[in-house]
Amino acid sequence: MLKPAHAVVFDMDGLLLDTEVLYRDVMLTTCSEIGREMTIGIHQALIGIPRDRGIDVLLQHYGTEFPITEFYERCAAAFASRCHEGVPVKSGALELLLELQSRRTPTAVATSSRRKTAVDHLRRSGLLDMFQAVVTRDDVENGKPHPESFLTAAELLKVDPADCWALEDSHNGVRAAHAAGMATIMVPDLLEPTKEISSLCAAVLPSLHHVRQTLSRMS
Repeated sequence: MLKPAHAVVFDMDGLLLDTEVLYRDVMLTTCSEIGREMTIGIHQALIGIPRDRGIDVLLQHYGTEFPITEFYERCAAAFASRCHEGVPVKSGALELLLELQSRRTPTAVATSSRRKTAVDHLRRSGLLDMFQAVVTRDDVENGKPHPESFLTAAELLKVDPADCWALEDSHNGVRAAHAAGMATIMVPDLLEPTKEISSLCAAVLPSLHHVRQTLSRMS
């Protein structure tokens, strides 16, 4: 059962930013361009993990001859082209952040993205200034599903992890947040919760609007 949060820690891609579907389309197209086929299953295995682990997934599937540097460079260029007018924000994100701001509830981001990418995307989406801390893959030794990014966020906010809500859309993110001892709320994007993932969540809600409604009922 959820109790009121002393702080809220957000994942970024697929949770705050509506970018996972863009990454999926870019990756599938780029693989085709370099003569490979990326299945939805392989793409789903990449969701919610840092790039270093993603590289391992890709090389294990396609073999060591897979042009990994070219692949990521092409993906980055294609993604930048898709977002040249701004990075899309998930429905309900701004409203939830404003509600938390009005309650003076501290907020942080815990993302598997590199710092340069995370800060750029949050700035271009107009959300960067709404967070007291941003924890990226560059700030931790262990990426998700290890809990270090969430524990670091709680430490920066000076809040006990047990008093935090963690909002996630990916399975590995849920595992990381739960391992950190936070009340974990999954808001599914491209992945639906499995029985295992549901068991790790304090709640599974269909949108950030529903998270805000849940918060409002605790007034």
